[in-house]
Formats: sequence, structure tokens, C-alpha cells
Amino acid sequence: MVIIRYFEPSDFTEILEIESEAFSEHNPLLYMNFYEMNNDGFLVAEYNEYVIGFVVGYEIPSNEGRIFSLAVKEGFRSMGIGAKLIKAINRIFITRFLQYASLEVRLTNKRAQSLYKRMGFVPCWVQHGYYSDGEDGVVMKKRLTPYSQHFLNNTSKNVLPGKISKIYLDRFI
Repeated sequence: MVIIRYFEPSDFTEILEIESEAFSEHNPLLYMNFYEMNNDGFLVAEYNEYVIGFVVGYEIPSNEGRIFSLAVKEGFRSMGIGAKLIKAINRIFITRFLQYASLEVRLTNKRAQSLYKRMGFVPCWVQHGYYSDGEDGVVMKKRLTPYSQHFLNNTSKNVLPGKISKIYLDRFI
């Protein structure tokens, strides 16, 4: 069974392996900085005690949650793990009463764009030269559910960020 939980420092090596496998651009220290500055927005997917995916998201001033990075280990793609990670980070955004979630994706990454569209994200514009290699990025956004208050009222207090050190968000997806 795949579980979604908060990132722990012991996950760092596995995160770097997945990150280098998934992305051509790569800065290992960035993920530790995210953890130190925004640990409740750093989630991992775990299977049999191995990290097989992760998502990193944070709040930006426009009442929006930004998904900075999402990756799933090669042998576990197309199994719904990316969707579970997106749902989990969106739940965290909802607990913060954010109205939108946004992300950028490479113009050539049709597989990821398809996933994001299935998850309710809409392409908004193309950011020319967004990536360091000059490739364009597609900015996609999603309006978070108007039922956010219902979610908060009907969910255990343990799901709120920062209340416990290790949480299994699968129960709420």
C-alpha cells in the first residue's frame, strides 16, 4: 500500500535519486532548504518503507499554493501516485484557506500536462524561456474546492499541518 506522509530528513537520499532521475535541472540543497523553511509542504509517497515519489508546495502571497516540484520514481509512474501526491498537497493548501493551486510544467511534457488536467488544472499561459535550457513552461492553475470549509469541519484535527510529526494523508484523499 502506498502512503503519503510528511518528508523526514532520512528521506533526503531517496528524494535526490528520484529528483535526478526525473529532472534535467537539479539542485540538491534546494530540497533541504524547502524542508527547513516549509516542512509541512513537503510530502513523500512511500511503498514498503521506500520513498517512491514526492511533492513540494508552498504558499505565495496571492492566496495561492504553488506546487514547486512533483516526481515519481520511474518504475512507479502511471499508477496514480502523482495524483495522490497532488490531492494531498491540495488538502494542505485548503487547510490554509488558499483559493488556487498553481504550477509550471515543460511545454514538451505532455504526460505531466495530461495528469494535471485530469486533476483539474487549466493551462493559463506560456512562460517563454522559463527553464534554464530555454524551454518554455506552461503555467497551470486550479481553483481549490469551494467545499474547503466542509473538509475542515469533517476531518480529524490530526490532519492539520504541524499537529503531529508523521501523518498518513491517504486516509483523507
